[in-house]
Amino acid sequence: MSFNKIAIVTDSSTYIPSEETVGLDIHVIPLWLIWDDDRFRDGVDIQPTDFYQRLRGSKTMPSSSQPSSGEFISLFKQLSEDYDAIVAILVSDKLSGTVASALAAQQELSDLKIEVFDTANVSMGLGYCVLAAARAAAEGKSVEEILLAAKQMSEKIHFLFAVDTLEFLRRGGRIGGAKALLGSALSIKPLLHFHDGVIEPLMQVRTKRKAIATMLDVAEERLAGQPMAEATVLDVDNEEEGDRVAEMVRQRFSVDKVIRTTVSPVVGTHAGPGTVGLVFYAQD
Repeated sequence: MSFNKIAIVTDSSTYIPSEETVGLDIHVIPLWLIWDDDRFRDGVDIQPTDFYQRLRGSKTMPSSSQPSSGEFISLFKQLSEDYDAIVAILVSDKLSGTVASALAAQQELSDLKIEVFDTANVSMGLGYCVLAAARAAAEGKSVEEILLAAKQMSEKIHFLFAVDTLEFLRRGGRIGGAKALLGSALSIKPLLHFHDGVIEPLMQVRTKRKAIATMLDVAEERLAGQPMAEATVLDVDNEEEGDRVAEMVRQRFSVDKVIRTTVSPVVGTHAGPGTVGLVFYAQD
């Protein structure tokens, strides 16, 4: 069964650059950032520039929280007035309770056509799935076809990233299998990736420069001779290095366009300043 008008919903951890969503109908529900006595809606009440400026001078660390089921219920009800169906494409449930909140709302609103998809990813790893779904919706595809577009993209995405320290991931409890590296020398620069919805270690090297070089080598291996279809280089309060890596990606992989972006404050809280990541997938 197809529906005439389908709303695509995602959460703020996607942080898709606004120029990439022109002409697409995407609704974003913000996660929460809790900092001392302040509560901020991610990307609404606090932007990355202000967030990192405060982080550099702060003695306390922020924490994050998913949107409540009540917030999803409110958004879904509002959208149901204008749309025939809703497809929510969300952050990995192994990183956040966002999917659980959306599923609780879906159960509460059983009279509405709502689908919830766990991408097992975050940031632009999630973002590419959202864009695939939104493009399918813009083409008038059915709910099932939109879900398939998101699923197929989620299976193609690779997300590699190098952090300056594992400390932020450790504090936030988002470290996954990378906790095995915690006993390593402080000088180690881990190269990490998303695997099955969690953060896992790929390897550890001595310098950030070597971590980035290795990240590009791993990307080439994963492409297995196929051209790189789309790529995003993202940074956490590390714009200069992010720009440099983006240029390396352009030259090495001959990608027409490399999206350059930062991450939302909630994601930055866990990855930590200095992080540089590469999200990409191969052409079919």
